[in-house]
Amino acid sequence: MKSYRKEIWFNTPTRRAFINMTPQVQAAIHESGIREGLALVNAMHISASVFINDDEPGLHHDYEAWLEKLAPHEPINQYRHNDTGEDNADAHIKRQVMGREVVVAITNGQLDFGPWEQVFYGEFDGMRKKRVLIKIIGE
Repeated sequence: MKSYRKEIWFNTPTRRAFINMTPQVQAAIHESGIREGLALVNAMHISASVFINDDEPGLHHDYEAWLEKLAPHEPINQYRHNDTGEDNADAHIKRQVMGREVVVAITNGQLDFGPWEQVFYGEFDGMRKKRVLIKIIGE
């Protein structure tokens, strides 16, 4: 069995963003030479997420609205975490809800998705450099 590791870096110009990173994951699979196996895609920061869903702007808007109702950014003094001088407690909660990582099957050198599935990076406390790990194992 072979393994391959790659880091992808994001620095969003906004506090929150959803970025389709499916092309980068597929490129890493191609670079790895692995034809059958698994791809782990993991946000390596506690205020960012990786998830699978549809690449549809209305859905992304709905996520944003729902997450903001669930864990509103302001007032920042509503969160004990922000007593440390941070202002990103909401981002930690949003990440917890949206998830840390995904695992996708690789079949014949391709991501083995269901209809409409894509891999997304979710940023909840942006405007600084953060990384995502892609780890591929298989043959």
